[in-house]
Amino acid sequence: MELVFSKWVFAFSLCCWLIFCVALSVEGLHGDSKVRGVNLGGWLVIEGWIKPSLFDGIPNGDMLDGTQVQFKSVTLQKYVCAENGGGMDISVNRDAASSWETLTLWRVSESEFQFRTTQGQFLTCYGNGCSVSATATSASSTETFQIERNNNGRIHIKIKSGTYLQGHRNSFINVGDFEFLYRHGINTVRIPVGWWIAFDPDPPAPFIGGTLEALDNAFSWAQAYNIKCIIDLHAAPGSQNGMEHSASRDGTVGWPTSDYISQTLHVIDFLASRYARHPALLGIELLNEPSAAAVSLDTIVSYYKQGYEVVRKRSPSAYVIICQRIGNADPLELYQADIGSHNIVVDLHYYNLFDTFFVNMSVLDNIQFIYQSREAQLQALNGANGPLVFIGEWVNEWNVTSGSQSDYQAFGRAQLEVYDAASFGWAYWTLKNDRQHWDFEWNIRNGYLQLSNSQKKKNFNSLIWLLLASVWFHLCQIL
Repeated sequence: MELVFSKWVFAFSLCCWLIFCVALSVEGLHGDSKVRGVNLGGWLVIEGWIKPSLFDGIPNGDMLDGTQVQFKSVTLQKYVCAENGGGMDISVNRDAASSWETLTLWRVSESEFQFRTTQGQFLTCYGNGCSVSATATSASSTETFQIERNNNGRIHIKIKSGTYLQGHRNSFINVGDFEFLYRHGINTVRIPVGWWIAFDPDPPAPFIGGTLEALDNAFSWAQAYNIKCIIDLHAAPGSQNGMEHSASRDGTVGWPTSDYISQTLHVIDFLASRYARHPALLGIELLNEPSAAAVSLDTIVSYYKQGYEVVRKRSPSAYVIICQRIGNADPLELYQADIGSHNIVVDLHYYNLFDTFFVNMSVLDNIQFIYQSREAQLQALNGANGPLVFIGEWVNEWNVTSGSQSDYQAFGRAQLEVYDAASFGWAYWTLKNDRQHWDFEWNIRNGYLQLSNSQKKKNFNSLIWLLLASVWFHLCQIL
């Protein structure tokens, strides 16, 4: 009897240890404990810096959304002015140009544009004589003007028809990319999408159809290679941060209003209802990088709570991912917010870029920052009573201008070692990019990023599960 009891105690203790070892595993992954992912950036939400050649040869390419322009009358030699920065009539009476004389373009077609003032109003044409004022709060046909350029100007036709962008979607990411990711131990893709996907195949202008079919394809390819998908709402109606990747047309942030938030929840419901039962779905990210300067904590917490319930209505188990506000915000604010009770993940984006703090750092400084500052923050968040931690974006790039291959390898190794500790996992930004060190495929093929340690951990976790199953079997035999 004592022998049987001792065996039972030993087996039970070993099971507890093994369970502890895998306690932080992510539900739904095939033989892996955590997410080892890559972002499919620049595909369904196009960012010009990722593949600049997409915009080569576009007529009037110097007059895209967000371009700031000033107009000067050839006859009067005076600048066009929106008095008080908007809200009044337009005059042509300024000798010099400053903010009131600066307008921001919203591009409608190759030759048609809308003009926004610094105060946010649009130029509009009214009356029989078409007097022009800067008083419209939104833009439609009466706020659309045609610009004719001289013989050296160009005419844009591709964006209007949508043909060019469709070709990009069909060629930029394909099934071969998923085979590549599978061969290199990647188990998850984070797929940025824009809000207009919910209106496919006929989204409102200036967006074009086709993103939903591409996302369907991604899910099919992922399923074929045992890869999971995270749908990331990268661009919300009105823009949540004023940046290019959130589809802001002129740098403004309009999302934190009830109308736009309601529309966003509709998009989340659309995505959750469509993919909740798909075996490749791992999670839905409610919003990418809301701006701390423009989106208050109360606003984002309220939205995240509503978004959590929307997803849970469609799926009891899909991970609901909430992104840290970018700018002056502490991720702990989301741990204290009580967003939801099950399968919640906080997404942090770690770049040794985009801040003057990193500008003059040496190779060693960058690596030490990863091991000291980033590792300490991850340990604190992993130990917090709340959501799992996901490094949803990171890159093997920095401000070091003369880094050697071994320098990059050391930097990448440091990031992998530290980010592997994140309780949910990580995802590299991005799979393909014309800037080499941002390009995951290039990093892997050229040996700048080495995933061997991560792969060993994956194999170790698989072994742990096998041992756990074996011990449990023997425990049942004893009992």
